[in-house]
Amino acid sequence: MAIASPTQQTNISAGTGKKLLLPFILVTSLFFLWGFAYGLLDVLNKHFQEALNITKMRSTLLQGAYFGAYFLMALPAGWVMKKRGYKFGIIMGLCMYALGALLFYPAAVVRNFDWFLIALFILAAGLTFLETAANPYVTVLGPPSSSTFRLNLSQSFNGVGSFFGPIIGGKLFFNEGGNTGGDLSNVSFVYLVITFVVLAIALMFYLTKLPEIREEGETAGNNSVPVRKLWSYSHFTWSVVAQFFYVAAQVGVGALFINYATHYGKDITNAQAAYLLSIALLLFTIGRFVGTALMKRIPANVLLTVYAIINILLCAVIVYMPGQTAVYALMVVFFFMSIMFPTIFALGVKDLGAHTKRASGFIIMSIVGGALVPPVMGLISEKSLATSFIVPLLCFAVVALFGWKGYKVKSV
Repeated sequence: MAIASPTQQTNISAGTGKKLLLPFILVTSLFFLWGFAYGLLDVLNKHFQEALNITKMRSTLLQGAYFGAYFLMALPAGWVMKKRGYKFGIIMGLCMYALGALLFYPAAVVRNFDWFLIALFILAAGLTFLETAANPYVTVLGPPSSSTFRLNLSQSFNGVGSFFGPIIGGKLFFNEGGNTGGDLSNVSFVYLVITFVVLAIALMFYLTKLPEIREEGETAGNNSVPVRKLWSYSHFTWSVVAQFFYVAAQVGVGALFINYATHYGKDITNAQAAYLLSIALLLFTIGRFVGTALMKRIPANVLLTVYAIINILLCAVIVYMPGQTAVYALMVVFFFMSIMFPTIFALGVKDLGAHTKRASGFIIMSIVGGALVPPVMGLISEKSLATSFIVPLLCFAVVALFGWKGYKVKSV
């Protein structure tokens, strides 16, 4: 699953082996950071519904702010990366992440949902820089033949962060009875801790020398790759569409998970549902490691197609057989979502050479699906929570089509 041919990777020949290990570890830590931020997000949905007395549909505006930032900031992030390099983009992203987390404190003091949306938007803008830098950086930080493997390995730590997010959020945001009690002090505390941790990691990046990698045909003075040429690669175009619908499905499933579990599960409280969500995200993490291992034997596109089809069937159970069994099916969906983002990403930037950084920006931009689709689910859920899950079912069908046909590298 290569990004570029061996001749396109000559820039890193002097920094192979052990010299690439520290950069790989540092960049992989970023995947944990944004996984943790996302894991907290799904718990905040239910927490704010009760603490701030808002509807399910309004609470999904958290996803709108979070993933809307990806849409608006992805191309600027790609441009910054081309001008100033990966390291600068990563440090800038970490600083924005820390600023957004810090703003959760005044938002909690005034108990204003709109202020939380602004803080979350700034935080997610920082994450956009991190994802735009880290995803392509990992794919080219080593042999082209193992780019998909490396990205899935790094993304596995994204799952680890996502696992811990709901555990901490469920324990601190809900009281023993499973309710919020209207208290937002723990929210501000958690995000203040995040602020200082992220700033410390930014300092580590500043003090560490990272190899700057450029693809064939890209030089410091050559930053204007024609966009028309990029869109002539059908596998890239398909990947943007597939990523849009995949992220839409993932975000929608996570945003309404606690609502679904407490509504259809047997005597499940908010805190217990948050715990089930953490288990689901643990399955997501395990799925990343299992999928990474399976890709040694099974082509990435085949595994992606099989996983998408399984999730279509699981969503059918969730929609048409609501109940305790459907709650378990909803948890298993996370396992089969695990490989989708990094696999779509790696297949989408395959063999793009000098187009890679710009392509990365567009694929990250397609994460806006996570902002646009969950409110649709929220609207449907006001009438029937189970029926709203037909939306991710349709999204997984698009992912299956990409894995079946759309992944093939073609350029006009």
